[in-house]
Amino acid sequence: MNTFQSLTQRFLAWRSRAKRSRSSPQRGEIDTVTRQKTVRREARQAIPQPVMLVFAIVSLTSAIGYRFYNQPRLKEGTIAPKTIWATRNATVTDKELTEEHRKAAQTGLVKVLTIDKTISQQIRSDLDTFLAEVEEMRNMAGPLPFVEDRLLSLPTQRYLRNSSPEEWQGLADSLQKSFQISVFPLQPQDKESEKLRLRDNNLSEGSEAATPSETVIPDPIPSPKNNSSELPANNNLAYQQALTELTAYGGQEGGQALGILLDRIYVIREGYTRARKEFANPEGTKSLENYQRTLLDLRDETWDRTKNGIITSLDRILTQGIVAGMPESLQKNAVSRQLRSQIPALTAPLATELITGILKPNLVEDTEETKRLAEQAAEEVDPVIYKVSKGENIVKAGEEIDRRAFVILDDFKESRRGVDWQGLIITGMMVTGSITLFIFVKRRANVRLRCRDRILLCLLSISTPLLMDIGQNNLAAIGLLTSSFYHPALAVTQVILLTGLSAFSAIAGGSAAIIPWEMFLAGAGGALLTSVVAGRLRSREELALLGGGVGLIQGVVYFSITLMGSATAAAIWSVVLPQAALFGVSGLAWCIVALGVSPYLERVFDLVTPIRLAELSNPNRPLLKRLTMEAPGTFQHTLFVASLAEAAARELHCNVELVRAGTLYHDIGKMHDPLGFIENQMGGPNKHDAINDPWKSAEIIKKHVTQGLVMARKYNLPQAIRNFIPEHQGTILISYFYFQAKQRSQAEGIELNDADFRYDGPIPQSRETGIVMLADACEAALRSMKDTTPEMALNTVKKIFRARWQDEQLVESGLKLEELRTIGEVFVRVWQQSNHQRIVYPKGALDLKATSRASVKSS
Repeated sequence: MNTFQSLTQRFLAWRSRAKRSRSSPQRGEIDTVTRQKTVRREARQAIPQPVMLVFAIVSLTSAIGYRFYNQPRLKEGTIAPKTIWATRNATVTDKELTEEHRKAAQTGLVKVLTIDKTISQQIRSDLDTFLAEVEEMRNMAGPLPFVEDRLLSLPTQRYLRNSSPEEWQGLADSLQKSFQISVFPLQPQDKESEKLRLRDNNLSEGSEAATPSETVIPDPIPSPKNNSSELPANNNLAYQQALTELTAYGGQEGGQALGILLDRIYVIREGYTRARKEFANPEGTKSLENYQRTLLDLRDETWDRTKNGIITSLDRILTQGIVAGMPESLQKNAVSRQLRSQIPALTAPLATELITGILKPNLVEDTEETKRLAEQAAEEVDPVIYKVSKGENIVKAGEEIDRRAFVILDDFKESRRGVDWQGLIITGMMVTGSITLFIFVKRRANVRLRCRDRILLCLLSISTPLLMDIGQNNLAAIGLLTSSFYHPALAVTQVILLTGLSAFSAIAGGSAAIIPWEMFLAGAGGALLTSVVAGRLRSREELALLGGGVGLIQGVVYFSITLMGSATAAAIWSVVLPQAALFGVSGLAWCIVALGVSPYLERVFDLVTPIRLAELSNPNRPLLKRLTMEAPGTFQHTLFVASLAEAAARELHCNVELVRAGTLYHDIGKMHDPLGFIENQMGGPNKHDAINDPWKSAEIIKKHVTQGLVMARKYNLPQAIRNFIPEHQGTILISYFYFQAKQRSQAEGIELNDADFRYDGPIPQSRETGIVMLADACEAALRSMKDTTPEMALNTVKKIFRARWQDEQLVESGLKLEELRTIGEVFVRVWQQSNHQRIVYPKGALDLKATSRASVKSS
């Protein structure tokens, strides 16, 4: 009975296997079937390339050349085919010309200036400081005259204060002998007075303004031999004049009075010498160094008039204002005219030099007032209006239509507006050439575009001319999105082509005045920046900073172009600069719009960007958290595969972010039956031993691919990530259970079908999935190697690679045979890094209790 039951079970098992064998294709057939299914599925989802190309050309031509739908045939500069009369009275406004006049009025307005009170106060403060120093020096030098003019003349008094020590000693000795009186002896400070006198004489010889008046007696030059008889004649005259007047004073007032006067003169000389020394101090005021003697030798009344005149004149000059860039000669002339009626002619050069030296431009631009006047000037510009009476001749046959005639004809609906087929045809040709160039760049950059990618690029391109018609430039957003989604080279090409096509459409359609050149060029500058940089950024924070850079670039380019094209720079800071800042803010705003719409476009068009891939690689994503909890062994296997694949992808310049994210999700299907895979059994019993059916076990193993695709769709993973799930296994043989089945089939005499033990595929279709297939195949072999050499590990990796290559698993991946050696070396290097040796601790060092007891005893 038991024998019969066992035979019955064997027969039923053989019949089920035979049925599966007849219904399952062979290995060669499964590759063909899988490829055919893939091609048919893609064909159903995709629009044929020729149809897509025609759609792109027609849609872009329609959007860019829409201005040609309503173009006047009788426009400015054409010849009128017939004479046209006005059928009614009309008043027509030329809006475009009026706008041009208003813009010219804004940019050509002379800026409004205002006095900067801070600068004026600083100038007055500098003057007050200098006058205070002069007052202090004059007080130190003593009053002038120090005696009445009737007793000693003013030139003699000046001479006595400033004469050389030898001359003064000679005078004193002569008067002492004549009147039998005594005077103060020559003191050391007189030597300092002599040095100052010699320095002033040298300055007088080298400066035209050293002595502004001939009434000031020049200093005598001392004799080397201290002999007054050897002095020059002019100095002897001053000496003799002083001696004569002092002798007369002594004869009139008496010897005692003369002695008192001489003592007073000595004290005054001492104060005068100290004052001169202070003027020579480097820390003091040096701007009027040549006028030191003049300032000290002025009468008190003359100095008071000079000081008051300087203050009054400076106040008038500051009230009138000094503009920046005023030549110094004009400043001196203006100052001289202001001082003419205020101060004596003797001190006029001194005062002119003083005021000119401290003057600074105190007129600055009043930005608010300038802006207000610019707006007012624009509003006050009268609109350009053309009037025509009923029956009046607008244009005669054969005449050239001027601006006035065209505006009136257009208002009367006589400009014959219609479709400009020539302009549309030229636009279509330019669009076709641009798309051809774009396709060429795409192929050179080796970028694969799906049907939905072509549709998105077409929609982005169409948006630019439509938005420019309402005065908006979204090129920065286009560059950022295209560079992030696809490739910087495609983004740069797209921005350049769209800028050129939009500029052509604006000029040919007569809208150049509405869309100024600075808008095109500034927008293109910011867009090129986003195109080059955005594709290399890996976080939304970096993209946000890029938006700030775009705003800055657009504002600077807009300002520079407007500045170069402006006839005058008068209203730059009040009119042009705010416009440039506003245009810069618009560039930043478009980058913000692009960042905001990017996640939606990624979902709708199934796109993967570096930022989205980084988000998908976050271990806190729901699917990855499930994997760590439900299949922890698979998750550890995934991490090691990811480390191998990432390193190889980086070495081969593949998409590292895509490899990382795809590897993390490539085995999520194992969660359908975690214990069916040995890495999750944790040393427990093997589930397949209990099953004892290699066909059923193979079905469990193969099911992790189909179930993985189901989970990936449920969690809305991008198609680029889903591709890793079937392609990392390709159509490889599940060899362990295949050989079990082969032994059983040979023993039972049944036919074995290889397709039952092969994955359904497809084989890797990209370099990235090919690398993950190799990493997945090598992970278990490398992890099991503990005490082995890198050469042995590399040989093992090569055997695995050779098996995959001979099994034709990599023929469609794009990987080359010579690249497999590089990948193998990278795998072994990563294995060495993760399998590095550790220091073996002594047994006693690990026994914490014994160690602590030993330390206590030793203490």
